[in-house]
Amino acid sequence: MNFKLGELFSGPGGMALGAKLAAREYAEEHGCKMPIEHVWGVDMDPNARNTYDKNLPGTGVCIDANAFVEDLDGNELTISSFDKISGLAFGFPCNDFSLVGEQKGFQGKFGNLYKAGIKAIEHSDPLFFVAENVSGIHSANSDAAFHKIIRDLENAGQGYTVTTHLYKFEEYGVPQARHRYLIVGIRKDQGLQFKVPSSEPYQKVDVTCATALKNIPDGISGSEVTAQSDKVVWRLRFTPPGENAWKLDDVVTWENERLKAYLKTIPWYASEIAPLGRIDVIRKKIEWCRLHVNTGSKMSHIYKRLIADKPSYTITGSGGGGTHVYHWKEPRALTNRERARLQSFPDDFVFYGKKEQVRKQIGMAVPPMGAKIIFKAILDTFAGNEYPSLTTPSYVPMDEVKFRQFRFKRYKERIKTRMRREFNFDLTELNALEENISLWMDQDISVDDVETEILENRLLKLTPKG
Repeated sequence: MNFKLGELFSGPGGMALGAKLAAREYAEEHGCKMPIEHVWGVDMDPNARNTYDKNLPGTGVCIDANAFVEDLDGNELTISSFDKISGLAFGFPCNDFSLVGEQKGFQGKFGNLYKAGIKAIEHSDPLFFVAENVSGIHSANSDAAFHKIIRDLENAGQGYTVTTHLYKFEEYGVPQARHRYLIVGIRKDQGLQFKVPSSEPYQKVDVTCATALKNIPDGISGSEVTAQSDKVVWRLRFTPPGENAWKLDDVVTWENERLKAYLKTIPWYASEIAPLGRIDVIRKKIEWCRLHVNTGSKMSHIYKRLIADKPSYTITGSGGGGTHVYHWKEPRALTNRERARLQSFPDDFVFYGKKEQVRKQIGMAVPPMGAKIIFKAILDTFAGNEYPSLTTPSYVPMDEVKFRQFRFKRYKERIKTRMRREFNFDLTELNALEENISLWMDQDISVDDVETEILENRLLKLTPKG
């Protein structure tokens, strides 16, 4: 048994490293050759491609994924340039499905990039594929996006038996609360069903931040500390482990005794805060260093500090000030090597590029230790080996009839609510809308487009009240 693996949207190679580690472990257990051979990894980021090339077998290709799988003229390397793969991995970009954002789904710039994976499947008919995306994909487009993606994957190429599960990686030995959907498909002619590996074998693994970040060698790559301004340092000093910058918006308004009680819960109160003196002086310091931002949406991870004896919150690869993940004790952002540790990358895995480019690579990667568990279960599935598994995955798509009923209800309520709130439609007009809703849904017309059609009187001869 030997699989030739290709990967789209590979990033620095978290998924590929997981596959490599799984193959090595399998080979050692069964006294055989490495059962996974890396053929290619594709990513548009030249720094990620460089990282992939320097750390992993196979060839890193810096090109648009769709151009790679479509064999467009003028491209030096495309999917036809390599041996045909028998396994495919792709963590298609999550921007339009992430809960941290607008969740545009298919209407966004990145929403349809999963189709590059479909094209690769149809080109190569791999024996298996692994697709990865954020937990928010389940709710994008009222679940219509995820349902369609899974159905498209099931019907790609010769057809696949698909297992979809929301993995909470901190339950699988990764020191980070990173929740991701992984979709594993096995070609139907193999007669196999992938089972979700159980997290039970990993329950005694220490996934605390303190353990993950201890004993980092001096001088190791990615250990450069970001210089923090005096204002940020004090903002962090007033923020205890597990809290974020928005906490200060509340505490600065508290009466003196309550504020004192709060400050005394901060571990470094005696050494760092008490020397400031009177409570009115401390209050002014908090007012000076807190974020003065008026926004309706306050992301919970802004200047959020870790908790030493718990897993990290999700490491991200983008965002400006306040999004770099902050040490539970020292008033600073984590280094890239510390972030890589929380993503379960080994210290000998070297990232290439400038500091912010490396941060992006780390944050966008699949945790290698999590990927290893998935690939090891795939190898065991094909070999007929038993392994601890769940009886039912966390996500089972509805049948088409139930899904249509579900989508119709959600679609109808969204349209009626929008017309009532924003355009003052009365009950008669709202009821008249229902006659057209089924038609619009079947034609895959978005709620925004429906609004335009209504207001221009193309589908309904209704005039919204002024």
